[in-house]
Amino acid sequence: MDKLLNPDTGLMIWVIVTFLCLVGILKLFAWGPLLGAIEAREGRIKADREAAEKARSEAERIQKELEAQMAGVLAKGKEMLAAATKDGEALRAKLKGEAEADAQAIKDKTMADLAGEKNRLVGELRRETADLAVKAAEKLMRKTVDAGVQKTVLDGFFKDLESSKADRN
Repeated sequence: MDKLLNPDTGLMIWVIVTFLCLVGILKLFAWGPLLGAIEAREGRIKADREAAEKARSEAERIQKELEAQMAGVLAKGKEMLAAATKDGEALRAKLKGEAEADAQAIKDKTMADLAGEKNRLVGELRRETADLAVKAAEKLMRKTVDAGVQKTVLDGFFKDLESSKADRN
């Protein structure tokens, strides 16, 4: 144990020289490549981080663009729906108006047809009534009235009937 407390100077010098040689060799051959590898790794990490940041900002920009496009598409869809609804309402109103006009035209034509048929039937009924009245009068008088006299009498009778009808209204 005594040797540990009393160091040998020669051995100490050789240990120091060996240590300094080892440090010099490590500096020449190990520290340079080791520091270069560490700096390269640090550069790759920094580049990867910058690329990730750039990709993130690009993704955010694309997301904002997509959101803006979606909002535009949604607004355009709403606008198209409103226009289609408006066009549908206009078409419905137009078709309803046309249908009402057609119905009114059919009603007017039917009323005109009915009035014409009524007038024809009234005229026919008058003629038949007049013929029956003349025949009854012939039987009563037992003589025949010629067609000219019959026509004159009937025309007068119808004029009197129409004037009395006009006076009532």
